[in-house]
Amino acid sequence: MSTNVTTLSNGLRVASHAMGHLETVSLGVWVASGARHERPEQHGLSHLLEHMAFKGTSERTAQRIAEEIEDIGGDLNAATGLDMTAYYARVLKGDDHIALNILADILLNSSFDAGELDKERTVIQQEIAAAQDDPDDLVFELAQEAAFPDQALGRPILGTEASVGALQAKDLRAFLAEHYTPEAMIVSAAGAIDHEKLVRHVEALFGGLTRRESRGEQKARYEGGVAASARPFEQSHVVIGLPGPSYLEDDFYAAQVFSGLFGGGMSSRLFQEIRENRGLCYAIYSSVWGLRDAGMLAVHAATGPDRIEQLAAIVAEQLNDIAGEGPSAAELQRSSAQLKAGLLMALESSSVRAEQMARHLLTYNELIPAKELVARVDAVTRDGVRDVAERFASSVPSVAVVGSGKKSRSQAQRTADIMTRTPLRAVALGT
Repeated sequence: MSTNVTTLSNGLRVASHAMGHLETVSLGVWVASGARHERPEQHGLSHLLEHMAFKGTSERTAQRIAEEIEDIGGDLNAATGLDMTAYYARVLKGDDHIALNILADILLNSSFDAGELDKERTVIQQEIAAAQDDPDDLVFELAQEAAFPDQALGRPILGTEASVGALQAKDLRAFLAEHYTPEAMIVSAAGAIDHEKLVRHVEALFGGLTRRESRGEQKARYEGGVAASARPFEQSHVVIGLPGPSYLEDDFYAAQVFSGLFGGGMSSRLFQEIRENRGLCYAIYSSVWGLRDAGMLAVHAATGPDRIEQLAAIVAEQLNDIAGEGPSAAELQRSSAQLKAGLLMALESSSVRAEQMARHLLTYNELIPAKELVARVDAVTRDGVRDVAERFASSVPSVAVVGSGKKSRSQAQRTADIMTRTPLRAVALGT
């Protein structure tokens, strides 16, 4: 196995990891542009742009794009995030040049046909409606909005029915020109791949892109608060969010280890105490995410509307216990082992490997070897976990509740009070 990175003269970087035992290759283009780069009038544009990339180019119709990738047994997809957008494919060994040609075409030559744009707006508006009907999606959107109000990080990636309906082809072209610059793009591939051939193909397809100064991203500003939806569901869903370290902070790995022992699996404190010992919910879990300048711990559970406050009290109790006493040695070992296993198992996938290389280059400007990632996890101590737990426990929470109807907002406020023991500013969010 070998890993290589080459930077083209225009600043575009090409990364590859050869996995000689594979007969397939995963490859794609990752762009350091996502929902957080949108101005208010552009809300939902990144996601719409991703959709429109597959709707035809000057060389291919939408049907032909689908047929060409499936003619070789491959698949093609894309995804929009807060800070980046990915366009990727997986094909058989030797067909990477075909996939790369299609990816280059949809990124560089999309036609943005008015008829296709009208249809895709409708498709996305249905996608938005589906998210509003899903309490899991809705509660996380509200928690994000409470955490980062009045900024792009707090807006739903999909946009709103109105914002998507207002976007035009000229808006897509302007955003593409501003943000899809070569220095902000990574072509990454893993599997049955030859690096030198890949670089030559990328140079031929993307070498004509020229450097441009792009608009930067708005710095994240965490505030916290409460949000709710008055829509009733079969269960009440609650998310308790707490600000955490960014990817670039030293204690990011301590936060991940903490999340694992706090609510990351069946042996975690929250699962054992809330699900197994009290029977308050079917599932409860915590997770940590990070960007270059922000991060958050999120605890999510679904339960009966009369049990939310009892559940929240246990979350606060367990958090304060770890913040005061630290985890046990057994908890630290178990969570670290789970984190390392998850990391190494994921990297056995060529798709994950390609994505990780792209993310590392866009986030750290270098590739971090798996051994170093494991070493960072191994370096986490009980004191480090206790310190990050204390950071969470002393922070203003972001609480969202959906499913309890008109009671949802008051339950969110009481949950926030439980987490802080002081009243929080009630953010005027939700429906």
